[in-house]
Amino acid sequence: MLASDEPSVADRLLLLSYPLHPPQRPAELRTAHFPRLQVPALFIHGTHDGFGSIDEMAAALTLIPARTELQPVAGAGHELLNKKNRDQLPGTIVGMFQSFAD
Repeated sequence: MLASDEPSVADRLLLLSYPLHPPQRPAELRTAHFPRLQVPALFIHGTHDGFGSIDEMAAALTLIPARTELQPVAGAGHELLNKKNRDQLPGTIVGMFQSFAD
């Protein structure tokens, strides 16, 4: 990840549905760069995401020395948007990121 190698590239990160591991292969974590991440990061993640559960994400975020926050999206998969949240979720995410940036 560019931000872990060049922290000046961004002040904060917004990560939508970070693919923590391939579906059904939790041993293949994509976290090697996490310990080098010095940029605050907000992770938005569906509670039914096949690329990592909320518990797996929470555990992985402990590897990041910078400030992190995990915001679960109830009932959402990897795509985040569904018929129930399609109208409100984009604005909600913008608001979360604005609050995180303060």
